[in-house]
Amino acid sequence: MDILFICGSAEIGNDGVGDYTRRLSGKLIKEGHKARILALCDETIYYTSESQVVENTTVIVHRIPADTNMKQRLLWLQAVVKDFEPDLISLQYVPYSFNPKGLPFWLPSYLKKIRGNHKWHVMFHELWLGIDTESSLKHKCIGQLQQLIAKRIIQNTKTHFVNTQNKLYQHFLRSHNINAEILPICGNIPLTALKKESREFVQFVLFGTIHNGAPFEDFIEDLMINSSQFIKPIKFVFIGKNGTELTNYTAVLDFYNIRYEVLGIQPEEVISEVLRNSDFGISTTPYFQSEKSGVYAAYKEHQINSICVSRNWTPSKGQYEIPQIIRYEKNNLNIVPVELEAFNLNNMASQFINSISVV
Repeated sequence: MDILFICGSAEIGNDGVGDYTRRLSGKLIKEGHKARILALCDETIYYTSESQVVENTTVIVHRIPADTNMKQRLLWLQAVVKDFEPDLISLQYVPYSFNPKGLPFWLPSYLKKIRGNHKWHVMFHELWLGIDTESSLKHKCIGQLQQLIAKRIIQNTKTHFVNTQNKLYQHFLRSHNINAEILPICGNIPLTALKKESREFVQFVLFGTIHNGAPFEDFIEDLMINSSQFIKPIKFVFIGKNGTELTNYTAVLDFYNIRYEVLGIQPEEVISEVLRNSDFGISTTPYFQSEKSGVYAAYKEHQINSICVSRNWTPSKGQYEIPQIIRYEKNNLNIVPVELEAFNLNNMASQFINSISVV
């Protein structure tokens, strides 16, 4: 099958959905399919067609700058479609990938203009604002507009196949008569490292962006109260782009005299080694959104337990338990390791092909 993936950006290491799409494309190519990526709103300055390598596989990537006018953007995309003649176009959808305010009003009509003998697939990586009870009136209003855009994308492309990566989003899509099949995502860090036989510490890792409002200080206080359950001393490792909250976190660890390292941005091989040799991964993504997180996917792929330490984010409906994630609650710390399902990129790619092969 020949598949053209459309995403917002394909800047390596700077866009989680772009990195996911590249890994999926690479695996599909290894399995005998043809796959290309087209980034509609890329960070590049000039339009480029380039070869990007992922896990020893070359993927052709077309990158259209974000400030391109609509006429030229359509000409470039249509030229790719005419040259490649895909059987399927797969839109990897995040509203903020196509508009900085999360309102890509232009996208439904733009996609409708694309000509070719192909079917359409949409992967909803994110939905819309306002589905949580804590959301502000402003977010609820923006969410109403985002829902309208999502529905128009489905209508205008006459989408044949729809995926999302968690049951909560599946529930909200069904409320708009959009039937989505669950497709778990892979992380953007391939598993390349081997696990060390012996380690000096019980290691907690925090990879990627630290989200605002997470009760990290409460978590550390509870962790220290229960530290006697660990035979080895505790150590924290911060790696990747952690953001402005990092200094607050290290200040908490300094206060409790807990050892830590701040490694910052590192090559994939180094990140894989740190993840593989950690015992627990801290996620600050809200619990009910965990399965859309590339950080959680990376923890899972590297076979380490995830602990959700996040702000309150309560869906208005469709709540469910995520058995693979330890959910932190103040004064009720329970970090007994859970049994993890082994992630397999081959299985994910096969599941994707199966989901777009239904007649």
